[in-house]
Amino acid sequence: MAELGPDWQRGPDGLPYRRAARVILLDEADRVLLVRGHDVDQPSRTWWFTVGGGIDTGETSREAAVRELREETGITLWADDLVGPVYTRSALFDFFARLCRQDEELFLARVRSSDLTPLTHDAWTDLEADVLDELRWWSVDELETVDIEMFPAGLPALVRSLLPGWDGITRHLGLARET
Repeated sequence: MAELGPDWQRGPDGLPYRRAARVILLDEADRVLLVRGHDVDQPSRTWWFTVGGGIDTGETSREAAVRELREETGITLWADDLVGPVYTRSALFDFFARLCRQDEELFLARVRSSDLTPLTHDAWTDLEADVLDELRWWSVDELETVDIEMFPAGLPALVRSLLPGWDGITRHLGLARET
């Protein structure tokens, strides 16, 4: 599974599997930062998703979330800046023309636009450069009008529920089939 990256292993069901950490990153205007990507074997199918990725050996999910945020956007946060995990989910999805399984922890973080440097993808891996297309801040109202896939499913409502703050309960979003 070298083309998928070292964080992918063969799971007990025979599918490529990894644990991942993601960040629902909000600014002071309650906009959420998302990534648009595509699969190399389905370049016409694109989708928006939260920033994040695989947990490396020896990393906690919090450490992975802040590392992925820095690598994918150039934004630096500390593990203590993350709230949650606010959601967990399991997903089955097609990637590199194969069915993959991923268990995710999603954290919430807030930033002020004045503290941000311009978004960058300078630290994208070769794989990310091949499959990630853009970074964009979205208001929840704008998200509700997006006509391409978005992950996790129901993201506008999930983000809207977090705008007043997190209630301290980690909610499991269940098993999602994203193909």
